[in-house]
Amino acid sequence: MGEIVRLQKYIAMSGYASRRAAETLIEEGRVSVNGKKITEQGVKIEIGADNVSIDGKPVKIKNKKYYIMLNKPVGYVSTAKDQFDRPTVVDIIKKDLDDVRIFPVGRLDYDTEGLLLLTNDGDFTYRVTHPKFHMDKTYIVTIKGGITISGINKIRRGVYIDDGFKTSPAEAEILDAVDGHTFIKITIHEGKNRQVRKMFDAVGCKVVGLKRIKIGTVELGNLPLGRWRHLTSHEVSYLMNS
Repeated sequence: MGEIVRLQKYIAMSGYASRRAAETLIEEGRVSVNGKKITEQGVKIEIGADNVSIDGKPVKIKNKKYYIMLNKPVGYVSTAKDQFDRPTVVDIIKKDLDDVRIFPVGRLDYDTEGLLLLTNDGDFTYRVTHPKFHMDKTYIVTIKGGITISGINKIRRGVYIDDGFKTSPAEAEILDAVDGHTFIKITIHEGKNRQVRKMFDAVGCKVVGLKRIKIGTVELGNLPLGRWRHLTSHEVSYLMNS
């Protein structure tokens, strides 16, 4: 006999939708068990014995975990689905993994490129994104014009953004200055919305390009823009246990 669980939990375990979203699917009459439409909450099923379908398509629990690195291009949103029908990072992966339901680990802004992780493992997402684990994230920032030594030191010490929130100390170094632009490498471990851009705004610098190149010790390397690869077992282990 298989494990007995509530229907909405089974749907969440399959990776199709969250429990809350699964409850909505049930209310809308889109879920069936053994061919019978279910519209009431709290129905229990036996894993491996009962057949669940949504909109007529079978839903099964998949045990295989996926850990993916994507070199995200500008112009994609870091969600599985966008309410404005903009292209998403999952659209890139689905070209090759159409039957796998994955989601981004954290996010990169629409106009930011570089290293983005995707998975179907909620525990992995928690370890990488929760602030208490202090996971370093490294970016290459392109600003218009230059930056003073005072400005770079302020960023290193922390600056105020978002209604008085002060960022933690950051590692920052000027890499180069070419054709009226300055290139800076910065490492932070927080993940506030558009944080890097706001940090440079706070010292009077306009960011015109932003690329994430590293999470912890896991580097983007020479992965081409718009392409993806599976993480190695060593990389997954590091991100889960660092």
